[in-house]
Amino acid sequence: MSKNYDDNSIEILEGLEAVRKRPGMYIGSVDGRGLHHLVWEVVDNSIDEALNGFGNEIIIEINKDGSVSVTDFGRGMPVGKHKSGKNTLEVIFTVLHAGGKFSDEGGYKTAGGLHGVGASVVNALSKWVDVEVCRDRKKYSMHFENGGKKVGHIKELGPTNKTGSKVTFLPDPAIFSTTNFNYSTICERAQEEAFLLSGVKLTVKDNRTDEVSEFCYEDGLRSFMDYLHEDKEVIHDTICFSGESNGIHVDVAFQYTDGYQDNMYSFVNLVRTGDGGSHEVGYKTAFTKTINDYARSEGLIREKDKNFEGSDVREGLTSILSITVPEKLLQFEGQTKGKLGTPEAKTACEEVTNEHLMYFLRENKQLAIELVKKMQRAQMARDAARKAKDEARAGKKSSSKAKEILSGKLANAQSKDYKRLELFLVEGDSAGGSAKKCRDSKYQAILPLRGKVLNTEKASIVDIEKNEELNTIIHCIGAGVGAHFDIDDIHYDKVIIMTDADTDGAHIQVLLLTFFYRFMRELIEQGHVYVAMPPLYGIKTKDGMNYLYSDDELNKVREKSKTKLDIQRYKGLGEMDADQLWDTTMDPEKRTLIKVTIEDAALCERKISVLMGNNAELRRKWIEDNIDFTLEEDYKVTR
Repeated sequence: MSKNYDDNSIEILEGLEAVRKRPGMYIGSVDGRGLHHLVWEVVDNSIDEALNGFGNEIIIEINKDGSVSVTDFGRGMPVGKHKSGKNTLEVIFTVLHAGGKFSDEGGYKTAGGLHGVGASVVNALSKWVDVEVCRDRKKYSMHFENGGKKVGHIKELGPTNKTGSKVTFLPDPAIFSTTNFNYSTICERAQEEAFLLSGVKLTVKDNRTDEVSEFCYEDGLRSFMDYLHEDKEVIHDTICFSGESNGIHVDVAFQYTDGYQDNMYSFVNLVRTGDGGSHEVGYKTAFTKTINDYARSEGLIREKDKNFEGSDVREGLTSILSITVPEKLLQFEGQTKGKLGTPEAKTACEEVTNEHLMYFLRENKQLAIELVKKMQRAQMARDAARKAKDEARAGKKSSSKAKEILSGKLANAQSKDYKRLELFLVEGDSAGGSAKKCRDSKYQAILPLRGKVLNTEKASIVDIEKNEELNTIIHCIGAGVGAHFDIDDIHYDKVIIMTDADTDGAHIQVLLLTFFYRFMRELIEQGHVYVAMPPLYGIKTKDGMNYLYSDDELNKVREKSKTKLDIQRYKGLGEMDADQLWDTTMDPEKRTLIKVTIEDAALCERKISVLMGNNAELRRKWIEDNIDFTLEEDYKVTR
């Protein structure tokens, strides 16, 4: 029984206490993603300085003690007395929503750090923070400990000719599930920032290993596109244009590939907007409208024909949209700044895109005609797929083909409530047989897979439809494939990949995830794809079986045990009987699933393109270097 809800139930969290109490509200999570988010809260403030013309280098260092330092060469944070009576540096690092980005007099024309909580949140979630400031020919320092508590007063360290700020922080292990910073993760994000901030150098140093990486690009968006399309077949050179409207500066780069996916990478004041927003809406609306207006003006679309839809126009299109919004207009949704809400951004992106895209099409008529023909083929395929779907829904088309494909393979669930249904894609007939015996037949469907599926990174729709295993998966899920995939038609709420905990099993996972990412991406984006976590070991005890999921777990048990252990190593799912498979991997009350998400779309796109491309040796090396066949803190885990 819960306690009484009365006046005494209401708590007031003072200062930074609220951040420590609910860190997920400010940084999204307390796993590896949240840990690295701390770095970008500090880096974003340095980028805001560079974005406004102060300083052309930012240095990020992972120190030997596990702390991170971020150094810029901007103006240096203010260190005088604030109107509140406190030192301004103390206010910046201990008061939420305190910063120089709230008014026209705040010192920033544009900024990504809108909410003024970045520095204080990092302080709240750190064991200690050191701040050094070079300003007005003097160097100052201030120290904080235990979640943002000031230690002593600001110190003047002596004269200097430099300007800028250096923030060093050590994340609090009492808050985070891991405090181990990943050098590659930081480099990847730093490179992305450098693409967008032409002429500014971002340097990443790992003082644990003495590794150093530098990123600086003079033609940033074009270089960004080359990076994304390194292993792709492109139809034309990258097209770039820029313009300004309503005080909002718009930079665009786009390029068509021979693929089917529409890839959009958008940024506002160098902050990634993974959830889109008004700027993306304006750009996409204008792109589609301009293409249709051009095609009609040139007689490429007949008067009686329908206009292209957005999906027709954007098939195979990769776009990079980077806009700069004045602080007074900036409206992000949420502290993690994933979505832009500024209405003026929609208008600005529409105007700039319409003007420059129309000019490009008229000046490059041959390419424009080629692109329009590509869109017409996409439109015809879409119309054919829609017609076939409508006929099937109306009962005019027999489902005998689907039944034939699934016959003898799929052990389907009995319930029709798709929101509770699960489809297990199981490696091998042996494991598939065990899974069929132990499953909850009302809600769980089993589809055994035979061997490795086709690598779809370089495959066409025709290749996929000819592949027996993938064709079966498509019919099981029931929502189409490629440009004609419709998330509303899925037959299962969860699609769960269940493979052996070895290199071959990891390879099958990667191949299936590549297929879903390339041809059913919305299935991942809407949170329907999972990876099952079978145990590596079983230890017999007097109380039954104790299951372990990594070598580290086993070593810890061995260290504590004073007697010889009866250990069973599960080399594959088929080595577990039906009851064991249910208890460890399939029972919703006991199992652990990894929910597959797309954290960084640009990085994901590049890794899949390179690692699943023609270089099989590169792919195998990546699997061996990165897959531990155990729970990783960077994944979202659900029960």
